[in-house]
Order: sequence, then structure tokens, then C-alpha cells
Amino acid sequence: MLQGPRTLGRLLKLRVQKTPERNAIGWIENHEIKNLTFLEYKNQIEILISAFHKIGINVGDKVALLSQTCKEWHLLDMATMCSRACLVPVYPSYLAHEVSFIFTHSDSSVLVVENDKQMEKVIPELKNWTNLKIVVSIQELSEETLKKFRNSYPYFSYKELMRIGKDELKSHPDLFENHINNQLPEDYASIIYTSGTTGEPKGAVVTHNAFVTMLMNVETTVKGAFSSADRTLIFLPLSHVLGRCDSLLPIMFGWQGVYAESMEKLIENIALVKPTIMISVPRVFEKIYNGIMDKIKSGSVFEQKAFTWAVGVAQKYFDKIDRDLSPGATEILEFKLAQKVVFSKIYQRFGGRIRYFVSGGAPLSPEIIKFLRYANLTILEGYGATETVAPCCLNPLAKQVPGTVGRPMGDVQISFGPDKEILIKSEALMKEYYKNPKATEDSLKDGWFYTGDIGEFTPDGFLRITDRKKDLIVTSGGKNVAPQKIENMAKTKPHISHLVVIGDRRNFLTALVGIEKERFLKNLEELGLPSDCSVIDLAQSPKVREILQKELDEINHDLAQYETIKKFSIISEEFTTDNYLTPSLKIKRKVVSERYKTTIEAMYQ
Repeated sequence: MLQGPRTLGRLLKLRVQKTPERNAIGWIENHEIKNLTFLEYKNQIEILISAFHKIGINVGDKVALLSQTCKEWHLLDMATMCSRACLVPVYPSYLAHEVSFIFTHSDSSVLVVENDKQMEKVIPELKNWTNLKIVVSIQELSEETLKKFRNSYPYFSYKELMRIGKDELKSHPDLFENHINNQLPEDYASIIYTSGTTGEPKGAVVTHNAFVTMLMNVETTVKGAFSSADRTLIFLPLSHVLGRCDSLLPIMFGWQGVYAESMEKLIENIALVKPTIMISVPRVFEKIYNGIMDKIKSGSVFEQKAFTWAVGVAQKYFDKIDRDLSPGATEILEFKLAQKVVFSKIYQRFGGRIRYFVSGGAPLSPEIIKFLRYANLTILEGYGATETVAPCCLNPLAKQVPGTVGRPMGDVQISFGPDKEILIKSEALMKEYYKNPKATEDSLKDGWFYTGDIGEFTPDGFLRITDRKKDLIVTSGGKNVAPQKIENMAKTKPHISHLVVIGDRRNFLTALVGIEKERFLKNLEELGLPSDCSVIDLAQSPKVREILQKELDEINHDLAQYETIKKFSIISEEFTTDNYLTPSLKIKRKVVSERYKTTIEAMYQ
């Protein structure tokens, strides 16, 4: 545990002293894992810090980083924060005007891009960036791209930075130590812009103290269950606070974080890396679950019966465990057999070494948590926000309660407002919203962060999130409806990708339904549709509507009468981060409602 001032530079130095020869980070090249030990890792950061000094990146400068997840992203992040500059992450999926807003609002003066594609996107915006003084690229940029801006701004590739840094290190060998010695816990480490579902993004200022406290809270919570022998596969966007947390955990625990090649190669990378811990968001687990269900449904009659038997056995076994009862000898034997014959195959799909999945960013269906648990895949569901620097609650290792987000971590305190809004106090909180005193005043009061989430504690102290404060629907009959509860139920339905519940100040609920295109494409012949059909064709098909109606009926069956969906319309577009989803895959309700205003009104005619 770090003693004294809480800064990332001091934490890194302590880690290198403890385990210099252990692998710190890895990446995949030609189907092989390449590694850096903690000493080599620290040396690379030191080289980058020296390069920053030479090219004019100074203490307090804001560095905007626009790239997909990769090891270079993380090394640049650490070098920036350890040189007392401030990293401003930008989602690579953002449009040019969104990137421009963040760059200018954050007062960034350095732009780091991944490649030609990202640079070409922002070139038309550069004329508005009066603070811009340096451009850096992770990959080499083409001459065609370079000629459009090189005469206006100094440019360096990542490879050049490493060369410059090695030379500079010879003449200034003490730069790294000097920065660490001068670093203060209250120094700005990062400004992380929320990918909010409404309005302009807000920049959460995260200090070194907040980052280090978050890491210490994780360590306190897992109490020795995580160790330097573990290995993670890092694939979430590092622009998202949960991905950023994942990338920093090796410094705290001394384990290795291996960077995935891409989301498209995730399953392939899992088989190669064989991680023991994986941090993800619910959408990934939902896709895994639905993929397994598809495989079972397309299997032989014997396989389907074996699966049904195994699930029944596991349900009985865990029902007793959850009630603190001991399963009988027969139940234990049957469960072991079910594990060996059925569930072990599912476990092996994740490399055969997984001990824990950690899920955050949005609610995960209890049904999925329970199912993966049967296959010895334990999901620790947690809770946090950009403003709480990722996790502030986590389900304990010894006991997970599906449908809750666990208990407060480390120094985290939780209280509730009069309307049951969740309030959080911790050293691991943002300092403020950058240049937004009104939003800061609304969200931070007397040291408490007002989350905007509605929740409650269970009798045994587990936090349950019931809804977003702003999302609550009040029907014209005065009934309060939590749309997320209904929308989460749809996540286990194979043909529904997203559900948006409508009904505020209306006399009944309706829904906009996004469809899982790939599911339907497997059965085009049965649907009577051509092989080249589009989402629009699927949305207009009566047979598709019948299938969706059946799945909505199943959801309605488990709801109170006033919560049931009476009518629905199919959205003839796929939900992506380019239209209706935030980069953290939350639904942009306001955008969807505006875009489909006419459709919604038609359902109430």
C-alpha cells in the first residue's frame, strides 16, 4: 500500500521496486504475446517524458488523445500524467465537431491521434483550435495527410518520440525523478468528458489523489484475492473511465494487462491470452450469453435435453447456496457431473483460466449473471461513474447478489436524498466539472456527489439501482415506472437489441424496438425474405413483428399491469455509437425520442 502523497508517479515507482522483472503489459503480434517487464515499462514511460520535455510539452499542458485502445495509448497516458501534464481522452467514434468541442473546451494544446483516419477527421477543425501547438500520431501518417497540416504545426510520430526521448534522457537523466518528487496529490491527472445521454459533455477533473484512492479502494475490497499472478485482457475503450481503471490496475496489483487487438478479435484473443480476470460492460456479456443460447438451440435433441437438465441441477444447487444452506450429497454429485458434461465447455471458451469477470457501466441482467455462474464464471457486478473514477461499489468475492451492484468499496460512503437519489462521498471523486461551476454546484454538495441514480440498500447492505432520476416515467394515471427495469428484461431476448420504453404523462406504455439483425439473417428463408435484405426490410416484415411480439409478451408476463408494453414500433436502423448510443453504450433517450417523434405520436393516436 502506498504511504505518503498519493500520486501515480510514486505508485509506479513503488511497483517497479517491488516486482521489476514481472511482466507489466503485453500486446499481440502475429498470434504471439509480446511483453514488457515493469522495469522496461517504466523505462519506456521515462523515454516519453524526456521526449515531451524536448518538444515542449510542459507541466500543466492538456494533451488530447484520440485513438482506439492500444498499448501506446496507455504509455502516452502514463507519461503525460507522470510529467505533471493532464490527459484528455477522446472517443475515436466521436464526430469532428464533438472532438473540436472537447479540444477547445479543455484548453488542450497537444493533439495525439491514432492514424490517418482520425487526423483526416479533425483537419477541417484545426483552424478553430487556437491553443494547438503540437501534433503527435501513434501510427506513421501518410504524406498525403501530412501535407495538409505539417507547415502549420510541429508533428512527431510515436517512433520519433521514442528516438528523441532516448537522446534527451542522456542529457537529462533526472527528469522522471524530478517530476515524481514535485508531483502533488491535487495535480490534475485527467479531464474525462462524460458521454452523457443529453446535452454537451461535461469534463470531470480527476486528480492524482482520486486515481490512486480508486486503486487503493479496489485493493482493500478484494483483500488479497487478486495478485501478481493474475492476467487481464484489456479491450474496453480507454476513453471510458472503466477501461482506464483496467489499464491502471497492473500498477497496483503487479499483474499483467494484455491489450487486445480489437473487439472483432476478442474471442480469438481470449483463447490466446487465457486471462484470469476480465473487466467488461454488460453488452459484451449479453452477446456471449445470446451466442451460447443460439448454439444450444441449434444443437441436437440430446444436447438440448442435457443442457436443460444441467441448468435445472445448477439452479437447485445454487438456490441452497444462496440461502446459506448446504446442498445434499446427491445434489453435489449431480452438479459436478453437470459441470463436467455441459458447463465445462462454456468455461473453456474463455481460455480455461478465468476466475472473475467484473461488469460495470450499466445494469446486467440477473438471469445472465446466474447462468454464467453455473459455468464457474463468476461475475462481480459493480457500480460507478466518470465522476466517481469508475468503481465505488462491487459485489463481494464471497457472495454475489444478482440484481445488486454490491457494497461500498474502501473509503466510499453512500447516502440517499429525500427522493432516494444515491449520494457518494470518497477521496476518489472528481474535483469539479472543468470550467462549469453551475454543473459542479448542482452535483457536488458538502463533499457528496449527487449521482442522478435512484436506489436502495437491501437488508444485508447491498446497493440496488432502481433507475435514473431523469428517466423515471410518471404515467397520466400517476404511476411511477422505471423504464430501465423493463429495458433490462429485454436484454436476454435473442431478437431484441435495444428497447426504449415511452410513456411519460401518457395513459399507457409503448416501446421502440431495435432488432438483432444477425439473428434474423440466419433464418431469412423461413421469414420469406431475400438474402440481401436490410434492417428496413426486416422492420417491415409481419413475421419479424410476430417474433418480437412474442418476446414482448414474455416480458409483459412478469410485469405489473401498468408496466406492460401495450404497443411497439420497430426501429429500422441499427443502434450504434454513431446514432443512438453513447460510447459507453447507454441509450440517448432524448435523441431517440426526437428522431422518432412522429412514430411515437402515431402509437398514441
